[in-house]
Amino acid sequence: MNIIVSKKAIKRRSYWIEEIRQLSGNFGDDYEKSAKELTEEVEQDGINVLIDHLRLCGSIPESYNHDSSEEKLYSKYTDCLLSLAYQALGLKSLVIKERADVADVEAFGKDYSFVADAKAFRLSRTAKNQKDFKVQAMHRWKHGKPNAMVVCPIYQLPRASSQIYQSATSSDVCIFTYSHLALLLSYSQIEGTEKAQELLYKVFKTVPLLPLSKSATDYWLGINKTLLEFSETIEELWQKEKQASLESIEVAKQEDLTYLAKQREKIMRMSHQEALNELIKVHKIDSKIKIINSIKDNGLLAIK
Repeated sequence: MNIIVSKKAIKRRSYWIEEIRQLSGNFGDDYEKSAKELTEEVEQDGINVLIDHLRLCGSIPESYNHDSSEEKLYSKYTDCLLSLAYQALGLKSLVIKERADVADVEAFGKDYSFVADAKAFRLSRTAKNQKDFKVQAMHRWKHGKPNAMVVCPIYQLPRASSQIYQSATSSDVCIFTYSHLALLLSYSQIEGTEKAQELLYKVFKTVPLLPLSKSATDYWLGINKTLLEFSETIEELWQKEKQASLESIEVAKQEDLTYLAKQREKIMRMSHQEALNELIKVHKIDSKIKIINSIKDNGLLAIK
């Protein structure tokens, strides 16, 4: 069987992980710079590069600290990919920079428009609830638009029963995956962007017609059937993305396992004092002491 996720795609993934780490500093400037570079990369190398990004972007690197500037910038990187994907389908799209009470991405077609959000998770994260997928929030953030979409890594979605599927159906929010979006891009290259937009619109129209159920089978049977029945061309692309999703999981696993193995070796090679210093650093004890010491009377009681 041919390898779908190429070594070049994996190398590009490694480059962007490091690029985001190096850029981190001023969030606004960093995002503008990374978005510009990503857009130029896609314009220069074509849609297949964008498909490579989509296949691999669903996993937040374990090498990024939790709630760090790298992690936040990585989130915007996935939003930018989402917007570029919609543009490649012939839609107009933009990433919203405001962070309060709005979706991260907006897209506009000839006959419809929608808001969207890209989700990514660490492979090591075990507990995920419906709040992680923002289904209810996306419904609130439509702000007059008829549709909403949450795009997730396929291997992180519940496979049996989950409230997110019932919430999606009742709120008319489409839960989609990077694999499905990559398939749409591949399809657009064969039959054109107008047909791809028509198919996307058909997917949106399918969601409110699905059974009001927590069942993953009920939800994905409806979405997948809509895609597969649209064109005979889809079947071959479907099998390709199915294989790509399996390869993507292995790439993400190897990426994180390699990093964690190096971290374990680093710790094992530390002296006792180095290990103690690292423990203090991990728990941000010095930083917390500094913040606590900076607290002083604000003089509010002196106002009288």
